[in-house]
Amino acid sequence: MNIGKAAKASGLSQKTIRYYEDIKLIKPGRAENGYRDYSNEDVHFLGFIRRARDLGFSIEECRVLLSLYLDKNRSSAEVKSLAMSKITSIEEKIAELELMKGLLKRVANNCHGDARPDCPILDEIAGHSVEV
Repeated sequence: MNIGKAAKASGLSQKTIRYYEDIKLIKPGRAENGYRDYSNEDVHFLGFIRRARDLGFSIEECRVLLSLYLDKNRSSAEVKSLAMSKITSIEEKIAELELMKGLLKRVANNCHGDARPDCPILDEIAGHSVEV
C-alpha cells in the first residue's frame, strides 16, 4: 500500500512515517516505480511504534522494543526491565512537574494581577526569587 494508506491504517502522519524510514526504524519495500510500498506487516510495526511512543518510549527505546518483539527467543525479563525503567523515568518526571507546579502556584498566588509593575512571577523567572 502507499504511504497515505499506511498513514491512515497506522494512525501516524506521512511525515512521521518518512522520518521513521530516514532513521531506519522501518524499511518499507519499493514498488517498480520507486514509490514506497508498505505491507500489512509494515503497518503493524508502525502501529507498534506509535503505541510505544504514546507510552513515552524514545525512538531508541522503540528500536530496542521492536527488536525484542521480533526476537522470538527473547526473555520477557528484558522487556519488563525496559518497562520498569520507563516507569521510573515517568515517576521522576511527574515529581519534577509537581515541583514546578507548586512553585508556579506559589508565585502566581502572590502576584496581584493588577496594574502595578511589580510581579513575583517575572521576578522568579529572572532568578530574583522572592520569599513566598
